[in-house]
Amino acid sequence: MFSGIVEEAARVVAAEREGGNLHLTLSCSFADELKIDQSVAHNGVCLTVVALPGDSTYTVTAIQETLDRSNLGGLRPGDLVNLERSMLMNGRLDGHIVQGHVDCTAVCESVEEVDGSRYYKFRYSVPREMALKGYMTVEKGSVTVNGVSLTVCDSEADSFRVAIIPYTFEHTNFCRIEPGTVVNLEFDIIGKYLARLASL
Repeated sequence: MFSGIVEEAARVVAAEREGGNLHLTLSCSFADELKIDQSVAHNGVCLTVVALPGDSTYTVTAIQETLDRSNLGGLRPGDLVNLERSMLMNGRLDGHIVQGHVDCTAVCESVEEVDGSRYYKFRYSVPREMALKGYMTVEKGSVTVNGVSLTVCDSEADSFRVAIIPYTFEHTNFCRIEPGTVVNLEFDIIGKYLARLASL
C-alpha cells in the first residue's frame, strides 16, 4: 500500500524485453536500501524488486498485463519515473490510500501556468459500466497520476484537471509532462467500494 507521496524521480538505466515481460533497471538514491521482493511504486505501478545490480541501481519486472494498462511499456533509458516505497504502518498518511494498481492511462491535453503553479488537464476513456463501478473522478476527490496523490478539479465524465505546485513539478516527472504525454491513473479505492455497495 502507498500514499501517493513520491520520494524521488528515478532515471531509467535499461529497459529490456523478454517475451511479454519488461525488465526495468533504475538508478535512485535509496537503491542500496532496497531488498529483493520489496514493493516499490513506479509511476503508480506496484512492482517487485527482482535484482540489485549495484551502483545505486535495482531491477523490477513488469508483465504484459501491466504494460497493457500503464505507460511503463514506453519507458526508455533516460526517462524519469516517480518512485514511492510502500507505506510504513506507523507513519502519517499524507496523501490518500493508493494500491499501486493502475486502472488505465490518460493523455495530457493541456498545461496552463497560473500564478506560479501549473494546471494539467487529462482525458481518459473507460466504458460506462466501469465508470459505474467507481472508475471515475469526482470534484475535490483524490486521484493518482503517475503515482502522485492529487486533488481533482474540473471533473468531467472523461477528463479532469489537477494543480501542480512548484515543489511537485521539480521533484517528480511532472516536469516532463506536456500535451500528448501518456500518464497512469489510479482512481480512488474508496469511491470504488462505495460504487460497489450502491449497486447491491
